[in-house]
Amino acid sequence: MNTDLPSAPILTDRLSLRLFEASDFEAYAAYHSRAEVYRFLYTPVPSGRVLEDQFSAVLSAPFNEDGDTLRLAVTRLEEPAVIGEALLKIANKAALQAEMGYIFNPDYAGKGYATEAVQAVLRLGFQTYGFHRIFARLDPLNAGSVGVVERLKMRREAHLLQNDRFDGNWGDEFIYAMLASEFEARQSRTI
Repeated sequence: MNTDLPSAPILTDRLSLRLFEASDFEAYAAYHSRAEVYRFLYTPVPSGRVLEDQFSAVLSAPFNEDGDTLRLAVTRLEEPAVIGEALLKIANKAALQAEMGYIFNPDYAGKGYATEAVQAVLRLGFQTYGFHRIFARLDPLNAGSVGVVERLKMRREAHLLQNDRFDGNWGDEFIYAMLASEFEARQSRTI
């Protein structure tokens, strides 16, 4: 399995996905400091030094072993400001399993950017890194996120009932997944 970091931006029709740079902090903070972004992340909204430390960790994160996460800044081709991020986390290197995720600035919602970015991350995960299965875990109440994975034809594998608790509230979880063979079959049908 290849775990080299991308040396050049990954381009789609409208987007560029690249490694985060120190100069991205302001744009990163613009959406990471919003309560509506963290509603489904089950962690308190970071601020101050916590947010700065979180961003520093993104800049220096390894991508070699189980638990390591590659976070890619998403920008529009016509504008260099970061509008969100897409990530790939090594869930089990030996079994070639990865988890993918995405966080976007709500100011850019409803334009299909998340779906386009996640499609690029799936391609990266399967074709560049050689993962066998990529999955996403999300809250069923997060309709936007459910829409992204369903538009990409990921398969819902599980609905876990009250498996998470944050601020005293129980929450369910959907698990969606796609196999490399399914991704390749879909790619060959669109050519």
